[in-house]
Amino acid sequence: MKMKYREDRYGNKLSCLGFGCMRFPRSGGRIDMEETERELLRAYEAGINYFDTAYIYPGSEAAIGEIFEKHGIRSEVHIATKLPHYMIRSAQSLDKYFEEHLKRLRTDYIDYYLMHMLNDISAWEKLKVLGIVEWLEEKKRTGQIRQVGFSYHGNSDMFCRILDAYDWDFCQIQYNYMDEHSQAGREGLQYAHSKGLPVVIMEPLRGGRLAKSLPVQARQIIKKHSVHHSPAGWAFLWLWNQEEVTVVLSGMNSMEMLEENIRTASHSSAGLLTEDDLQMLDNVAQVINSKMRVGCTGCHYCMPCPQGVDIPGTFSAYNRCYSEGRMTGFREYLMTTALRKDSASASRCIGCGACERHCPQHIQIREELKNARKVLENPAYHVVRKGVEVLHLYG
Repeated sequence: MKMKYREDRYGNKLSCLGFGCMRFPRSGGRIDMEETERELLRAYEAGINYFDTAYIYPGSEAAIGEIFEKHGIRSEVHIATKLPHYMIRSAQSLDKYFEEHLKRLRTDYIDYYLMHMLNDISAWEKLKVLGIVEWLEEKKRTGQIRQVGFSYHGNSDMFCRILDAYDWDFCQIQYNYMDEHSQAGREGLQYAHSKGLPVVIMEPLRGGRLAKSLPVQARQIIKKHSVHHSPAGWAFLWLWNQEEVTVVLSGMNSMEMLEENIRTASHSSAGLLTEDDLQMLDNVAQVINSKMRVGCTGCHYCMPCPQGVDIPGTFSAYNRCYSEGRMTGFREYLMTTALRKDSASASRCIGCGACERHCPQHIQIREELKNARKVLENPAYHVVRKGVEVLHLYG
């Protein structure tokens, strides 16, 4: 098995399969360092050279730093980590968090440095006022940061605005065959590619649900197909089939999962899937969609809403409550509507009906937004939203 590689904008070869380091194996509430070391070294030996972590992933940076230093392989891998920009209150905080990254990772430079969950252009504007642009440029000049990017959860319109706001080196989005027309989506992927940016993919399996939680009918469609791969394998191959995709992250917390993904990556390539393969996956997506409450395709014809409601984002989260579980849908709704300066929640709808005049699916959007609000805007949502408002007021 030979790992496949794709290049970033500066010609660096990145393994098409990246190691997502948010969920290392744990024992007694702590990271199981012995098992984590075994898996990270196996990944390295198999040719994986992109390891993604973040400041807020409990114990992750420290574990990576210890293991890579122990085996002397720091210079042979690319580490991506993320600045918790939502915790930044002053220019001095930038150095504080960055020095902690370096200390935990036992390194003197970061290969790929991301603004974590940069979901709103206003958050970037706030960072600019604090001097983030000058700070990043100085870190790049000294070699402490090699490349700068951001991770994103939200709709394609805001994603493209953020892409245009700075000369980024790369970006990271949620993308899979169920999110082709939601989140940043194919539109965002292709726009980033048109600007010459490598795109790192997170949530290729929607938190494992495209592997372990498929409806029975969907599993049967995959099983009967003339070419045989596991559900997870098909999800990865769908991504690697697209030349715009650079690295696909997987939170591999078992050796079995790691080995399967290495095998799949070893025979992946852009343009590999046939029309029959793609039609099969489209049929699987249709089965999953059949369990959804609102027939929204994420076409965005209803946008922009005069009141700022993220209509496709709301319906995507609402549908996931029933296809993948309440907590999954609620978490997505928080990220796409609440964790931003100006709320994009369904409760902002005033019933003007402008959206319904443009919906090609003839969805009763106003009524469905009310239904979605009842499910998604629970007391916990309002607590989080109030906290965000306070942060923007006093931050």
